[in-house]
Amino acid sequence: MTKTSNAISARNLTLTLGSDSAPVEILRGIDLDIEPGEVVALLGPSGSGKSSLMAVLSGLERATGGSLTVAGADFSGMDEDALAQARRGRIGIVLQAFHLLPTMTAAENVATPMELAGDDDATPRAISELEAVGLGHRIGHYPTQLSGGEQQRVAIARAIAPRPELIFADEPTGNLDVATGEEIVKLLFERRAETGATLLIITHDEGLAQQCERVLTMADGLIVSDTKTDTLRKEAAE
Repeated sequence: MTKTSNAISARNLTLTLGSDSAPVEILRGIDLDIEPGEVVALLGPSGSGKSSLMAVLSGLERATGGSLTVAGADFSGMDEDALAQARRGRIGIVLQAFHLLPTMTAAENVATPMELAGDDDATPRAISELEAVGLGHRIGHYPTQLSGGEQQRVAIARAIAPRPELIFADEPTGNLDVATGEEIVKLLFERRAETGATLLIITHDEGLAQQCERVLTMADGLIVSDTKTDTLRKEAAE
């Protein structure tokens, strides 16, 4: 199927938390278009709104105002239940802390979300994806029996196995040593290229950001720069 619209399209997106008497503006009017298949990094200091923006774009958090379309679905008017339904099969998420279920094997952690979505072939697809991330020999192991890098590989397999149109990764190497982190980034990019998904990575690592096609920088709840990485590389060389 040919994709003709943006993977993400946001206009004047806002997020306000706290009470009516003491509101806290987290996102202060985000305008953003991301094309299908783009690999985008989101940079910014702690408190700039990066994770909050990812939460809104991925449907984990409802925006307070503005319009948002994600993979052809209008997230703007959806309640929490509708957003949860819309995420299924459409969005994959990889987090810093892995978030694997400790009582489930690697294969079960990958298969369960697909089973809940009604996929009849969830288990063979889970095993196939674990083999693709180099864990064919670990499918029956529990998270406590896996290293941090292996747990993140399971998390990547879980995110990608349903073949979502979008993958969000929030500091995916934050809990890993440098060498393991580099392996995980390489794997994430390889699996994304294989599936053609759109990828948005939140990171503090400018080196990782420049491996992406495009870098967005946030400050104080706003996107303050939007640059193609070939421009960044040219500037760095001058």
